[in-house]
Amino acid sequence: MDVHDPQTRSRNMAAIKGSHTKPELTVRRALHAEGLRYRLHVKDLPGKPDLVFPKHRAVVFVHGCFWHQHSCHLFKWPATRKEFWEQKIGRNVANDLRAIEKLQSLGWRVAIVWECALKGKTRLNEAKAMQTLASWVKSTEESLVIEGI
Repeated sequence: MDVHDPQTRSRNMAAIKGSHTKPELTVRRALHAEGLRYRLHVKDLPGKPDLVFPKHRAVVFVHGCFWHQHSCHLFKWPATRKEFWEQKIGRNVANDLRAIEKLQSLGWRVAIVWECALKGKTRLNEAKAMQTLASWVKSTEESLVIEGI
């Protein structure tokens, strides 16, 4: 298998999960344990949020730091195909901003949990971070961002 072969690269990229990731499952388990019930990946909402809490008019996105260009130790521009990656990740960031603005204009509250909050050298105390998120869902606060230290 030649990793420089475009077909191999495409197969490798196709294997990367966009939903049901380990950080997302961590968030789902914790919020379910708090008694919060949600819907997953609602296609009718802008950005197809990872978790939707209709009762609380709240949505949660669990963002991978690389795919959504977070300014932390988990994000590093790839050394090859720079133009491709700048365009791809740039589109992701633009789509995120559009989805959040649209959700808020429709009356939804938006939380973002960054991957670095749950893994790596900047991770937070998981129980405290998830308690903060659960409290936010039950509140009326407009938005929340949970990221690593």
